[in-house]
Amino acid sequence: MQLCIVKTNYMKPLVVLIVVFIVASAIDKLITGNLDYSLAGKIAMSAMLLFTSLGHFKFADGMANMLPSSIPHRKEIIVFTGGIEIAAAVGLLIPALQSLTAWLLMFFFILILPANISAALRGIDYQKGTTNGPGLTYLWFRIPLQILFIAWVYYFVIFLH
Repeated sequence: MQLCIVKTNYMKPLVVLIVVFIVASAIDKLITGNLDYSLAGKIAMSAMLLFTSLGHFKFADGMANMLPSSIPHRKEIIVFTGGIEIAAAVGLLIPALQSLTAWLLMFFFILILPANISAALRGIDYQKGTTNGPGLTYLWFRIPLQILFIAWVYYFVIFLH
């Protein structure tokens, strides 16, 4: 049952990333006759960030439980990080800000990994705000996913630039 939860709830950002990349690539090819992988990658990451930022507002209470209780203003931090994701989504699409946004976003992905590890160790279900989430099973998916996000940003924004 827990693996099923991981597959359904936590794969959504990955699905958004891949589907938007394919759609953006196809539209680019149809409109321009060329395929700009860098642009499609930036659009896909921006869409994924906008999608995940929604969770910071919709599930702010549950996501606040992902942070240790010793941290003050947890809900405000969650809302703030949702704002960071929105700003990054925009910054990736503004040529003058892309490189800086990419480096800051990769740093952000590294910074939030401990919260995800802590939440998994404590079995936090961020959508329900309970402690009966997928637990350590989640880390087998989340850590590689986080590495993929970092590699994606580096490849499509920095390397292909």
